[in-house]
Amino acid sequence: MTSEEPGKRSPAVEAGLTVRREVMGPDFVERALTRTAGTDSEQLQEFVTEHVWDAVWNRPGLDRRSRSLLNLGMLIALRAHGELKGHVRGALRNGLTRTEIVEAVIHASAYCGAPAGLSAMAVVQEALDAELGPLESQD
Repeated sequence: MTSEEPGKRSPAVEAGLTVRREVMGPDFVERALTRTAGTDSEQLQEFVTEHVWDAVWNRPGLDRRSRSLLNLGMLIALRAHGELKGHVRGALRNGLTRTEIVEAVIHASAYCGAPAGLSAMAVVQEALDAELGPLESQD
């Protein structure tokens, strides 16, 4: 990570890492950091951690549950499937239910179009099945 001293992170990056780990899970975050360590991409990880996970996610006014719901809609609209899967897991950690996540996909489909919704649902379904098991096992 770039900072004044090698190996030392700024307080904003540390605060962002705390939120990022709580939302996305520590293993997910560590894989992202390890995958980019020593590469040009490492600077982007630090930037996103500081400016998204600290400066945005730590703002007052919206709880994490609301932020997760917003993220799902935006990621569906952007067709950012690589990010969507991780944020489905984060949404579950932040208190959204399976039903609410599916309804978010349906709602976004009405505004973003069926192709965006259908392709997003494939990603969401995979994440929901991995985290909660198949729907038929949910009673």
